[in-house]
Amino acid sequence: MDNRPIGVFDSGLGGLSVWRELQHGLPNESLCYFGDGKNCPYGDQSKEEVLTYVINAVDELINHDIKMLVIACNAATAYTIDVLREKYSIPIVGMEPAIKPAVLESKSKIVGIVATAATLNGQLFHNTYKKYSNQATILSSVGRGFVELVEGDMEDTPIAQSRVEAVILPLINAGVDKIVLGCTHYPFLVNTINKVIANRDIQIIDSASAVKSRVKFILKQGDIFADKDNVANYEFLTAHNNEYLLKLKNKASSAKI
Repeated sequence: MDNRPIGVFDSGLGGLSVWRELQHGLPNESLCYFGDGKNCPYGDQSKEEVLTYVINAVDELINHDIKMLVIACNAATAYTIDVLREKYSIPIVGMEPAIKPAVLESKSKIVGIVATAATLNGQLFHNTYKKYSNQATILSSVGRGFVELVEGDMEDTPIAQSRVEAVILPLINAGVDKIVLGCTHYPFLVNTINKVIANRDIQIIDSASAVKSRVKFILKQGDIFADKDNVANYEFLTAHNNEYLLKLKNKASSAKI
């Protein structure tokens, strides 16, 4: 047993969509969340820049004695996961767009994925695409402005509706019946996405549940679950300022299941 916290990292607020799954599914586990904020979004930045930001954040999480690291950011996973696994000895779980279940469950055999440019240009996505593109048509689209909407608390505004329509409607018109959210910020836009989908038979899929399952597997495999009577503690860190730290805490509170 190990009562040390699980570290969760994201470029900003988006990883809280993963944090809430871990909080709900592992109620005895303490969580230490680092939301960069200062350098967000990562999607259009260089690999070298993102790697510097991530290593600085992970070093801070290591200083808080985490037992495992969850990179709850698709862009950071695409750019840094291999380097992080070489550099740090703790278990590390990254994000992978849920293309496999979307393709296997699709009836129309047309699947859409919405993600940042970094994720769609990454090797992980290309490997997954190559593996499953013979089983379905996989259409990709960059969620331009989506991260900024979430960071600016504008998820349910007319501008959000407009930006979501611009990205989602072409996928709908192409006949998709599954839309994969390939960025952890995007689940906070689900209400707006559902308004655009309206009454169409289209399912939205994200990877948070799969990450929770993977974390549970590693905790069991390493016998590092927290004690059953452990009272979970939630801590928040940022590379930004105190105002952003408060924003993280408020968003986490409102994201509880």
